[in-house]
Order: sequence, then structure tokens, then C-alpha cells
Amino acid sequence: MILLQSHSRFLLQTLLNRLQNIEKGVELDHHWVEFDDVRYHIQVSMKNPHIFLLSVSLPTPSSETIFVSGLPFGAIEAIKAAYGSLVQILDPPRDGFNLTLKINLSKVPANQEQKQALLVKVASIREVVLGAPLRVILKHLASRTVAPDMDPLVALVHRPKESFFVFPQADKVTVMYPMRFNDSIDTVLATSFLQEFVEARRTAGLNNTPPCSWSHTTPQELKEVSPEALSANAGFVSFVIFPRHVEGQKLDRTVWSLSTFHAYVSYHVKCSEGFMHTRMRRRVESLIQALDRAKPDPESSKKTSHNRSFQRLSLKESRTRSFS
Repeated sequence: MILLQSHSRFLLQTLLNRLQNIEKGVELDHHWVEFDDVRYHIQVSMKNPHIFLLSVSLPTPSSETIFVSGLPFGAIEAIKAAYGSLVQILDPPRDGFNLTLKINLSKVPANQEQKQALLVKVASIREVVLGAPLRVILKHLASRTVAPDMDPLVALVHRPKESFFVFPQADKVTVMYPMRFNDSIDTVLATSFLQEFVEARRTAGLNNTPPCSWSHTTPQELKEVSPEALSANAGFVSFVIFPRHVEGQKLDRTVWSLSTFHAYVSYHVKCSEGFMHTRMRRRVESLIQALDRAKPDPESSKKTSHNRSFQRLSLKESRTRSFS
């Protein structure tokens, strides 16, 4: 199994290149899109080569998801805690984006390890913003409390107009995913993958991982949710997170893994589909080669027929050979 990286590789490489060539004063203006329809835009002008503008567009939230000023709740606080004085949040953001950050590259530390860690954190802006609500909930779980004024059921966006649901309690947090896919083949592969995923939890080496379950039917905690938000053609997956799963450095990994679980499944479904297509092509190629070997060679057959010679026999000689 392959886990998705929390940082954007393109954004991290762009930041590193910019710091190495900051004195050249080259203008930058790049747009790109990553999985789950998260869009980025970076812009640097020659007048202010130390100022790096980063804009992020999040997936369109569903009706169940609550955004505050275009961002998930807790996102502003998470950005300030993660980056401090390095970044400034511009209000309003750039048109068409949920967030625009003004990054002052002159404040990046000179120490190589500290610089690398800070740039990786900047490149992980998606995790910081989209994972902020889940981080708030799981931080309270670590202290075995529930965040004040928290709804009994929280919907969090993870794909365009699609949400997963969190049921927070003082001793555990239940995270539920309606798994839906547009392609019928993906649906079949995802259903098989999820069943095996749940079975793998029962192996001896995974006893400390969060309990996981899969079902075709809607979990009891989601009975009050609108049917449109629960249109799952690949069933429902539920994880139960306990305080031991969010202790210390485990929190960041847990937040990222839960926030991108659907993308994780989609990635492995596409890999499985590609592997099967490769096997099918190889099988067809081997069959074609077998058929080619079974065909007679017309040139060799002509040579064989030309080398044959026939001897004309008289009637008496033919009778003699037949009786002999």
C-alpha cells in the first residue's frame, strides 16, 4: 500500500528553486491542479522577488459542510500556528480562490534542516487548511473531551460536493465515509478493495490500528443526514479513533490519512485497474505469438514442393512394385 504525501511536490520544488535563484528576479505565474480538485496559483514579481503569493482553491463544499469566510472552521488559527510571521493572510483572497497567502522568503531560516522543514510545511498547506476541523476534534480527543459548541455530527469536505462525517465523543471519534465512484468498474474494484482492507485489520501485526468496518447499509449515526449526501455505490467505511491514535506526533499522520482516505482508495483502484490491463495486454500478445508460430510458412512450403521429384513408371513396373 502506498500512502499519499502530505506536501505538494511541485510547490516544494518551486519554493526551493526560488530560494536558490532569488537574486535573479525571475517572474513566476503558475497554475496547477492536484487530486480532489485542489487548485494552486503562485505568483512572484520582479519588483518584490522576496514576496511569494500562494493562492489555494478548495473543493466545492456540499450543503452539509460549514465554511467560515470561505474556509473550514479552525483554518485561520491553524495557519497562524503553523507559519507564524512567515506568512500573511490576504483578505479578500484572489478571485476564484478560498485563500491567498503572502509569504516573505527573507524570513526563511538559514539553517538547512530548519529551512527544509519550514518549506515542507508551506507545501503542506492543503493539510493545514482542510485538516483543521479534524485536528480540532482529535486534539480534544487526546485530552478525552469534546470541543465546546461542537455539533453532534460534523460534515467535512474532502472532494467536490462530497463530505465525510465525524461523530465526536469524549472517549472516541467515529469517522464515516460514503464511498462513491462515477465509473462502474471503479465501483466493483473499490468494493473488493475495501472488503480486503477491512479483513487486513484482523492480522496479528495490526492490532493497534484503528478498528475499521465496511457495510452496504448506512451507519446508524448517519440516519439523519440527507439521502443525497449518502448516495454511496461502494458502501460505507467507518474508523473508530481512540486517544492512543492521536498521541504526540501521531496526530499529524492521523489527520492526513483520514482527510485523504477516499483519494487513497481511488489511487489503489486505478493502480489495480492499470495492473489488470497490463496483464491482459501481455496475455493477448502471448496468444498472438502462439498463433503466429502455428501458421505454416508459405516460403518453406513452396521450397518443399519444388524439391519433390516424380518418376513415371510403366504399367508392368507398377504392378511389379505393388506385388513386391
